Formats: sequence, C-alpha cells, structure tokens
Amino acid sequence: MAEPLFFFHFEAVAAILNAMQEGENEILLSFDLNLTENLWPIQKDRLILGPDVFIDRKKLEAVASRRNIIFRFQNNALTPLEIRSHAYYKLSPTRTAPILEIDGIKMHRSKGIDPLMDAKEKTRMVVSTGDTVLDTCGGLGYSAFFALKAGAKKVISAEKSSEVIQLRNLNPWLKKWNGDGLEFVHADIIQYIDGLESNSFNSVIHDPPRFTSQTGDLYGKKFYDGLFRVMAPRSKIFHYTGIPKKIKTNDRFIVNTIKRLETSGFHSVVFKDDLQGVFAKRD
Repeated sequence: MAEPLFFFHFEAVAAILNAMQEGENEILLSFDLNLTENLWPIQKDRLILGPDVFIDRKKLEAVASRRNIIFRFQNNALTPLEIRSHAYYKLSPTRTAPILEIDGIKMHRSKGIDPLMDAKEKTRMVVSTGDTVLDTCGGLGYSAFFALKAGAKKVISAEKSSEVIQLRNLNPWLKKWNGDGLEFVHADIIQYIDGLESNSFNSVIHDPPRFTSQTGDLYGKKFYDGLFRVMAPRSKIFHYTGIPKKIKTNDRFIVNTIKRLETSGFHSVVFKDDLQGVFAKRD
C-alpha cells in the first residue's frame, strides 16, 4: 500500500515552524495544494499527518528558505517538484492551483490574477456546449479541464514535453479533474496536427510558450494554416500571445500575428487586452 502523499511550500512551512515556536497544539493548513484544508495536530517538534506519519522540525527547517518551490512528502522524505534536464522545470505554489515554470519563466498568468480564473476566461471565450476542442499546448491541463466544464463533449490536449507531463501527473488538481471526454496526448502539436482530420474541431485553445527562436513555429503561418484546416466552419480560436512587456493592440508582434492569422483564412481577428491574446473565427 502506497504511503500517503503531502505537499509543502514556504508559506506552510513558515506557519508550522511558527506554531511550534509558539507552543500551539494544532494548525489549520492544506497539504494537497489548496484542494482541502484541515486541522493538524502538533506534538512538540512534530506535525502529525496520520497514524505513524509525521514530519519533524528538523526536516522543515531544512527547506524553510526555499521559496516558490513545492515539496512532496512521502516515505519520510521531502522531494522538490522540479526536474533538471535540458531546462529547469518546476511547480510553483499560488493561492489556488500550482503553476508551471520553465527556466524561471511562468507558463501561466498569475500576477494579479488567479491562474485558474485566467484559464477559465480564455476557454469560455471560444468553447460552447457539445464542442470538440483542441488544446494545442496542454501544460498542466487547466484549459482542457475548463473546456469540459464549459460543456465540451471531447477535448484533445497535446503536450510535447515529457518533463511537463511528469510534473502534471504529480499535481493533485489533475486527479480531481480527470474525467470522461478528456484525452491527453504526448505529442508535438507541430507534427501531430498533420494527422488530425479536417473540419473536426469546433474550438481551439492555442496557449503556446512565449515567442522565441525555439517556439517560433507555433506562431507561424504554416501552423496557422494547419489550425484553420482542422477547424470546422463557424468555429472559434483563442491564441494567447503574452510576452513579458506590456502588450498593446498596436504592438508590432501583435499586428504581425493578426496578419498571419488573417492570411491563413481567419476573420474577426481581434486582440483581447484583458486576456493578452487574440480571438478569431473560421467561417
């Protein structure tokens, strides 16, 4: 039988250590990344997590200075939710669900906005009841989940990175959401889209990583042509285009993106400042 799994991060660790210092005998916290909150007993220098399961002050102090890192606690060991390969991948805590960072770059909007609400608003713009949805760059699966919540009958969510998928599978929010109609695919959407049937999707959520020389194909006309081909008549797309600087509607990057989408056949193309992305339709 698998040992129970708990998640810790800086704010929770600081609160526990403070409670121990003050001689408290219990503390109200979440150890499943804000899915639930419970009262947990404290016995001197130990936080009691269950029968014969506890974490002591020494272990907590060892990670007390590690800000913006989530640790999983299982089998009496604290392990950071991070992967170091050709890039540095990690999950970072928020007040709701965790977000993904790659080489220090946040893959979700979180400053001044709940990342779940951001995913919900992007999705609600294009997804209607009964839709078949393509989620091109699935990440942690938040957009795919909200597409189902918006009434989609089927969502195909593609993700290229095995590291991202590994972290996604450790995220307890995913276990809460997994359900009928959601298909996660481990594939590079640039190639995967060529095998998809024409006119098969009613809505598309295109939320690529920020524009770089490595990700430029996800912003190119050839890929936009592929999106147009697989989208059904009267379908809609939201294309996130966020970049670190403040985006304005007349920004050259945005203007060129809109032009490429229009050249590929999309119409009613408009930049949505509040969501930092482009909305478009296919007749």
